Amino acid sequence: MNPDLNEECRAFAEALRSLFAGLRPAVSMRRYSARRHLSPGALSRYLSGQRIPPWQFVQDLLTDVGADRGSVATMETIELLRSLHAAAQRTSASVYHAVQQLQFQLAEADRLSRRSAAHSDVLGEALLDKNHRIADLELRLNQLEIDWARERARADEVTIYAGNRDDLLLERQALKKEVTRLEGELAEALRRQLAAEARCELLERQLVAAEQQAGEDPPRLEPPIPAGTPASRPRVLIVDDQPANLVALEAVLAAGDWEVLAVASGPDALKALLQHNDIAVIILDVQMPGMDGYETAVQIKNRAQTRDIPIIFVTAIGDSAENSLRGYGAGAVDFIVKPLDPWVLRAKVTVLTGMYLNYRGTPRTRVPDYPENSWLLPAARQPS
Repeated sequence: MNPDLNEECRAFAEALRSLFAGLRPAVSMRRYSARRHLSPGALSRYLSGQRIPPWQFVQDLLTDVGADRGSVATMETIELLRSLHAAAQRTSASVYHAVQQLQFQLAEADRLSRRSAAHSDVLGEALLDKNHRIADLELRLNQLEIDWARERARADEVTIYAGNRDDLLLERQALKKEVTRLEGELAEALRRQLAAEARCELLERQLVAAEQQAGEDPPRLEPPIPAGTPASRPRVLIVDDQPANLVALEAVLAAGDWEVLAVASGPDALKALLQHNDIAVIILDVQMPGMDGYETAVQIKNRAQTRDIPIIFVTAIGDSAENSLRGYGAGAVDFIVKPLDPWVLRAKVTVLTGMYLNYRGTPRTRVPDYPENSWLLPAARQPS
């Protein structure tokens, strides 16, 4: 194994090698690769710790070892391997892990988009039903008015009319309240769907950038950017109150075709944005004393000159649904969880700076309410 492996990757690789050695009879890596339709090189990298395999590979290996030994892996063994696999993924800094991480994020964004679309369809049908019922009530009320006009001389008919009319008016009022509620829910569901679609588009571009770093070099989604002259190099603003984190972020981004500007607080970030009009991306730490990342993002989005600059949150508190919702509500387009993967960060910044250069100098069509960074959407899907 590579002597430079970190502790987590080494522990997982050793567990994987021990599991592989449990195959009976013993098989070569080439033979097992053929059995599982893998390349021998990929299997070798998995067992040496150079690359973290997908969890499905671990499950397949557990199944094969269990079949050879006539037993089934215990839950304790599975959970141990799962925890080792998760720890290795969190700390791995390989470009292949970056691709896997981005693929997982894309799958999650696609799932959210499909769920939001289905929810929108259900709400749309319910809204249509309520409106039809309101229209039916309007017809019945009109008919009551006609009937009352014909029978207004008879007091008992008037009393019946008044009771029926009040009932219908109350029902109509309740339905209109329900329509108002459904319209709000539908607007929110459509906003979420649009947000998820924009995120899918962004993650697809980031995957292309990561795959290019891995040497797979698929077709570019963006037209080539002219080689950087000082005038064409965008700035990346990084904001973190910890000097060590700023140094680490600057080191990760040092090789890119952009200028890096580092500040240590939210107020300093706002000052930097006033002084520079060529900032393409903001990498913003969430947990900072005084003005934290969320508050800083809200201040940035409240300014007309800076509201369209994409913000990537860097957080050590996880990317749970609650944290993600708060971050996207503050105006972020993306999250990176510490310890950060340098390949993922570079892929995200590469895409956003490239899009900034492509769209710079052209009018940006804004989508009401969402997304803040409407220029991230493909041009064909911009509203007229």
